[in-house]
Amino acid sequence: MSNLIVAIFPYKHQNTWVFDEEQAGLKQEPFVSGAPEIIDVLVQILPNVEEGFRLLFSATPFPNYQAELTWIKEEYGGSWYRWEQKNMEGWLCPALFKYFELSSQTIYCKAESLYVII
Repeated sequence: MSNLIVAIFPYKHQNTWVFDEEQAGLKQEPFVSGAPEIIDVLVQILPNVEEGFRLLFSATPFPNYQAELTWIKEEYGGSWYRWEQKNMEGWLCPALFKYFELSSQTIYCKAESLYVII
C-alpha cells in the first residue's frame, strides 16, 4: 500500500464520536467498542474537540503520528486493533474498508485541532 494519509473529521453527536464522509456514503458513522476511549486519549490536550477535530491515519508511519494500532482479529465484518503503548483495544467497523482494501496490519494515527492556537 502506498503512503496514503487519510483525514476524517470526527465530532460529538449525542455523546458519542461520529464522522461524516460524503464520498464514502457515511453520515454520523459512530465509533464504538473501545474506539471512543482511544479517541478520548488522542484528543485530551486539544481545544474544543467536541466541535470536531482532524484525525489523520495511514497504513504506513508518517511524521509525528501519535498512535500505532496493531491488528488483532476480524469480527462482525470489522477489525479489532490494539494500542500497545496505552494498553487499549478498539473495534473499527466495516467502514474501515472504505479506506483500506483489507484490514491493515497496522494503522498509524494522529489527532489535530481544527483551531489555530496563537
